[in-house]
Amino acid sequence: MIDFWLAAGLLLLVALSFLLIPVLRGRRAQLEEDRTALNVALYQERVAELQTQQEEGVLNAEQMDTGRAEAARELLADTEGVEAPRVSRLGKPLPLLAAVLVPVLGLGLYLHFGASDKVELTREFAQAPQSMEEMTRRLERAVAAQPDSAEGLYFLGRTYMAQDRPGDAAKIFERTVALAGRQPELLGQWAQAQYFADGKKWSDKVQALTDEALKADPKEVTSLGLLGIAAFEGERYQDAIDYWNRLLAQLPPDDKSRVALQGGITRAAEKLEASGGKVAQAPAVKAAVLKVHVDLAPELKAKVLPGDSVFIFARAISGPPAPLAAKRLTVADLPATVELGDADAMMPQLKLSNFPEVQLVARISRAGQPTAGEWIGRSQPLATSTTAQQKLTIDTPDK
Repeated sequence: MIDFWLAAGLLLLVALSFLLIPVLRGRRAQLEEDRTALNVALYQERVAELQTQQEEGVLNAEQMDTGRAEAARELLADTEGVEAPRVSRLGKPLPLLAAVLVPVLGLGLYLHFGASDKVELTREFAQAPQSMEEMTRRLERAVAAQPDSAEGLYFLGRTYMAQDRPGDAAKIFERTVALAGRQPELLGQWAQAQYFADGKKWSDKVQALTDEALKADPKEVTSLGLLGIAAFEGERYQDAIDYWNRLLAQLPPDDKSRVALQGGITRAAEKLEASGGKVAQAPAVKAAVLKVHVDLAPELKAKVLPGDSVFIFARAISGPPAPLAAKRLTVADLPATVELGDADAMMPQLKLSNFPEVQLVARISRAGQPTAGEWIGRSQPLATSTTAQQKLTIDTPDK
């Protein structure tokens, strides 16, 4: 904070200069005025001497006029260039009083309306915390300083869960939902915290939160995991297996939690078989494959080069903006028929089969950039279960 206060002090000095400079100028004007008065007094004394000499007969009338003119010229030379004295309506005490009050009022207003606490928090977050407790204290102070920050509340709630404080986390997630809206992920986090805060007892409130989350997003991972835990604790082992299998399908292959989740599925299956039941096999999800024939509009063939890149991809109508599946060709390969499927997924958790509708896009990019180019073609929304071949023509400037 030292550098901040130094900068504030320099700004105050600048402000004080605007108040004190007129006072200093007033003093200079007073000195000029005093010098002018002295010159006038000397002139008057010189004229009086000349008059005495004239009365004594030393000077005649012509010499008297010449001496008076000479004295007048000297007075004019001494007072030439002196500015007329400025009359201040405010007087001198007011600027001096303002010079004292400005820093005092400035400091008081900053301490009342300023953000010194946020400045200090910013400096603290620039350094890595030494412990989880220190991180929690920082987040609590950040939330206190910015109570309308949904992001700060969310991270504080996750931190409380990591510290086994589900009751505090549930309250924080409730505030987060009130600020950020009833997003599926937030509802899932709130339901999980509430479940553990209630001593792992399922309640109508938790059920309503998970139902709402999965209705908005059937693949919401926290709700699926929580429902699997509740089903396992309630000895509904088949339900637990089903929920956890759905969750397992959403996790990337390198996710560390897959091992623990698979272990839970195995234990649920063993308990189900030990009680005389039989594990029902989940229906296999059919991989999505879209066939698309890509061609170039005739009027564009003279405007493109054979080596220009052509990116063909599918993106979700309702979902992340990143392409779900993509392939790269060149203009020389057109017309061409390609297949886009789960095997072409850009990320393991973002597959065509995970989304009901997509849009097909083909873009020509001379610079080889998939996100920007010169020409583009787009399809209408298309169900991922479509088996018929689609036709896509590149015919529109890419803006």
